[in-house]
Amino acid sequence: MKWSLAALLFIFVAPAHADIIHKLSHSTQLTVDAAASVATRQGSTYSVSGSNIKVGTGNSDVFGGLTAGTAAAAPTMKAGTYMVNTAGQAFSFSENFNQGDAINAINSGSTVTSGVVPSLPAYGSVTTYSGGVAGNLAGSITSAAGGTVSLTSGGAGTTAIGQYTSELSVLQ
Repeated sequence: MKWSLAALLFIFVAPAHADIIHKLSHSTQLTVDAAASVATRQGSTYSVSGSNIKVGTGNSDVFGGLTAGTAAAAPTMKAGTYMVNTAGQAFSFSENFNQGDAINAINSGSTVTSGVVPSLPAYGSVTTYSGGVAGNLAGSITSAAGGTVSLTSGGAGTTAIGQYTSELSVLQ
């Protein structure tokens, strides 16, 4: 039996093979921001300090303070009556009052209309975020011609993100 060199090489050479992986992915994300309002009501505060000071000597003389307030009104200041304790001596006196915010009725203050906040609460600290309006917001992706991303912007407060990915791997 005579074997030709070409036939021997064909028998002993391993066949070539490779795995080919092709992945296509696409995604579209459309976002419309929500309107929000964060309000913090400021409370009433009162403080008094001093040296060589005392409450007056009359029957109705009292330290200052805060009134109880009501369901709709913040506490107010109740004035005190003070006098120098030892006449002719040095003294210091400090009295501070901050009027707190009125108490709004439930469901009053912020309103949201079509993603916009046209009415704000009247509190000491308010942070408001205007919402987005979708308007013409749209997005599409086609696989023709290597992936075409088509995004249409919306109104203020909107985001459109499109992505098309093609991955080709040849593994040996």
